[in-house]
Amino acid sequence: MKSVFKICLLAAFVLTAVFVSAQSLKFGHIDTQQLLQVMPERATAETTLQKVGKDLEDQQTTIRTEYEAKLQNYIAKRDSLSDVALANIEQELQDMQQRAENFRQLAVQQYQTKQGELMKPIIEKINKTIETVAKEQGLIYVFDTQQGSPVLYKSNQSIDLLPLCKTKLGI
Repeated sequence: MKSVFKICLLAAFVLTAVFVSAQSLKFGHIDTQQLLQVMPERATAETTLQKVGKDLEDQQTTIRTEYEAKLQNYIAKRDSLSDVALANIEQELQDMQQRAENFRQLAVQQYQTKQGELMKPIIEKINKTIETVAKEQGLIYVFDTQQGSPVLYKSNQSIDLLPLCKTKLGI
């Protein structure tokens, strides 16, 4: 009889502990893209990135203009030039095309690198803020609910961190 009582008491204790621990599990969610869109630093980064993009585009336009001028000159004079001169100009045109393609690839890399440099501190600030707010709210998990995220269900009991993070960031 004593052992049955002890088993029942132990079962009640375990069930109570499970129920209490289940009650304390708190989850949160946030759309990080939405938070990123309202960050003042993002606008500054975008302005800088647009300037970088414009500078690279201007350089590419200059290269293309030089190539087109050389091509038009070649077309206009090809009937009056010797075979050696034509071959030299054709080689120059091919070299110019190759330089233009190399520049285009390099420009894409430079743009992406600059974008990463500008966005990294903003993303780090967002992540740090989310972590701080989540700790303040006693959350064990925070899910990112941005478009395309793998979250399939979001309960009303999940805490939306977006307004809390905006407040924390002074936005």
